[in-house]
This record gives sequence, structure tokens and C-alpha cells, in this order.
Amino acid sequence: MPKSRGRTGHKKGSLRHELLQLKVSAKVAQQKGGRNGIKGETQASDDDLASEVLSHCSSTSETASVPEEGNEAINEQMAQEEAEDKLKECIDNTMDKSAKTRQYALESLKLAFSSKILSDFLVERRITLTDCLERCLKKGKGEEQAIAATVVSLLCVQLGSCKEGEDVFKTLKSVLINIFTDKSASLAARHSCVTALGICCYIAANEAEDLVSCLTCLESVFSASYIKGDGSVPSPNSQTQALHCSALQSWSLLVTICPPSKIQKLLENHLSKLPGLLCSDNVTLRIAAGEAIALLFELARKTDQEFLYDNTDQLCERLKALATDSNKYRAKNDRRKQRSIFRDVMHFIEDKEYPEETIKFGIECLYIDTWVRRRVYDAFKEILGSGIRHHLQHNELLRDIFELGPPLMLDAAAIRANKISRFEKHLYNSAAFKARTKARSKVRDKRADVL
Repeated sequence: MPKSRGRTGHKKGSLRHELLQLKVSAKVAQQKGGRNGIKGETQASDDDLASEVLSHCSSTSETASVPEEGNEAINEQMAQEEAEDKLKECIDNTMDKSAKTRQYALESLKLAFSSKILSDFLVERRITLTDCLERCLKKGKGEEQAIAATVVSLLCVQLGSCKEGEDVFKTLKSVLINIFTDKSASLAARHSCVTALGICCYIAANEAEDLVSCLTCLESVFSASYIKGDGSVPSPNSQTQALHCSALQSWSLLVTICPPSKIQKLLENHLSKLPGLLCSDNVTLRIAAGEAIALLFELARKTDQEFLYDNTDQLCERLKALATDSNKYRAKNDRRKQRSIFRDVMHFIEDKEYPEETIKFGIECLYIDTWVRRRVYDAFKEILGSGIRHHLQHNELLRDIFELGPPLMLDAAAIRANKISRFEKHLYNSAAFKARTKARSKVRDKRADVL
């Protein structure tokens, strides 16, 4: 709307200017004709006359170009209505006969849900949208199912933990489980459904039975990578390992909301088996296993301050080997990421130290200072992508989860006042660089001692 308004204003301005020039020329010619070419009239008088007419008309046009009060509010309302009309069209298109049209509509919904807050709009249409997504999951194939599962996750993020979100979760829970446990379904669809089940259960499951059933389903997936009773190591392909990794990450997310009695059972069943995944040839699965182990240690120590693990020394030796791994057959980026993660895991298990991470959004900051917070933040970041910062600012669900309080109501002037100058940003980056260099130097010294 603003662009079309700007183009129209430009055309009107140019036409007005041409008309003014014509009027001036006509009036000057009339004055000259009335005097029959008298030489006493100078060129200066003609210029004065022209400038007088132009200044008068110019002031009139400036007055007309000033926007009336309330125009901005009207334009915002019109833009919102236009956006809602497009969303309604996308929801209708998810029922189209063409698979390409359905997939394009789902992609549009995914982009809108991840980048904007649409809870009020979606509450009124949750039943229709839930039916559409269920149809896409059941009747669609491959990529369509994968995108639909992601939209289900985003829908729960928008609706939150209220009754509407719970209804969506209960309606689609069995469909998601059926897809990711179906070995004939595409791995992309199974991966998205595993992630969606974890997010939706974390947000909307209000009954213990739902939480336990989801944990059991996820365990049945990633436990296939555990070392078998006879000591043999499973060797699934890379795509299956990626699925097991997603299941383990979703399982770890749900573990963060388990009661202490359930955590004790999980420790007994999994803490002795998870270290076996550290030998996997898939770097993502190794990292997910290391983070899950650190998470279980954190929750166990929170439940019992005197918690001790029998094989701590053996576990730390394995973590130390991964934290200093320099095998050339691994990709350079994989080695770097693995060393960073496993150094943090090792320090936490040995010294109970966690490196604090700061996430900046707007004028606020989110501090990641526990493994629980890290797992929750990573889960929402995976779903929301670049929209995570917008949701941290305005989504009440995320602000409640991370204890950020109600959304801040700031005007443009307040936001500008809180922005730092380029020089201040340069000083901050320089100080951060020096601190990072010192910290890494210490780590390198320790690593040299180990080697």
C-alpha cells in the first residue's frame, strides 16, 4: 500500500508542476501582450511574477501533501487485513487437489507463523486449520508431510499452553506417532514428525499419560542405536542416524519437564546406555548424546545433591578423548564443534561448571546458564529459525518459559535511544575479542597438558 501511494503522489506532483509552469508561461505572455512589447518592462519583472506564482502554488502543494491524522493507523489496519486475507487463502489452498499448491500454501503458513505473532487470528480458525493439517499429514507424501508437521509445531507455539493448544496436540498426536514409527514413510517426514511431537508435547501436554507415552515412543526410535546386549554396535545408515538424533533431542526436551520420580527411572534406564552413543560415527548423534548425558547429570544433581555416577572416571576419559579429537578423517567443522561441546560437557561433569551464553534480542538479553535452558532454546530455535528473536520479544509463551516477564511496550524513540553507536559497538567487540583470546589460550594450554 505505501509503495502505490508513493507512486501516485509522485505522478500527481509531476503533473502539478507541469501545470504550474504552463500557468506561469501563459500569465507572463499575457502581461507582455498587454503591454504590446513595451521595453520598459525588464526580464526581472517577469522572473518576479513567475517566482510569486510558483511560491504560492508550492506552499499549497506542501500543505496538501501533509498526511492527515490517523492515516498511519488506517494503513496499518489495511495491511493487517490484507495479510489476514492472504492467510485465509493459504489455509483454503491446503485443501487443494494439486500437491504443489498445497505444499506452497504450507510453506507460506510456515513463514508467516515463524515470523509474526498471529495467536488472535489462529484461535478463531484452529479447528479448520487442524483439520487441514491432519489431511495433509494423512494424504500427503514426503515433503508435504514434513512441512505440515513443522506447521503443526508452529501452530502450537502460536496458541501456547492454553486449551486450544492442547486440543491441537491431542488431535494430531496419534497421526504424528504413526508417521515417524512407519518405516515406509520418508525420512524427511519422520524427522519433522519426531520434532513436532517433542515441541507440541512440551507446550501443550497437561496430562502425565501424554508425556509418558511420548517419551516411550521417542525412546523406541533412538534406542535402536544403543549397543546391543552381546556387545555388537548397530550400524544404521546416515539418514537413520539423523532420525535417531532428532528423537534423542526431542526426548531430552521432554525430560526437562519430567517430575523427580520419573527422572530417577530415566537415570536407571538410560544413563548407562547413552555413553555407548559417543562411539557413533555420526557427529550430530555423538553431540546429542553428550548433551543428553550432561542434562541427566544436571537434573540428577538438582534432585539429589549427593548424586554419584559409578562410571564417572570412564565417562570422563571418553569425553576427554572427544574434546581433544584431531583425527583427520573427520571434517574440520565437525572436529571444531565436537571439541567445543565435549569440553563443556566434561567441565560440567567434573567441576559442575557451565559456560554462560548470552542471546540478545532488541534491548533485552536471554542468559543460557544451564543445560536445561540450552536444550529448550535450541529446540525452539530449530523450529522458529530466524524468527526466534521476534518471538522472544513478543510471544507470551516463550517469555513465560524463559522467565522474561510480559512483552515490553516500547515506542520508536525508546528503541533508538537504546541503540549503541558504531564506535561503542567497536569497543565492545574489541573487548570481547581480547577476552575470548585469553579464554581460548587457557583452554589450549590445558589441552596441551592432556596431550
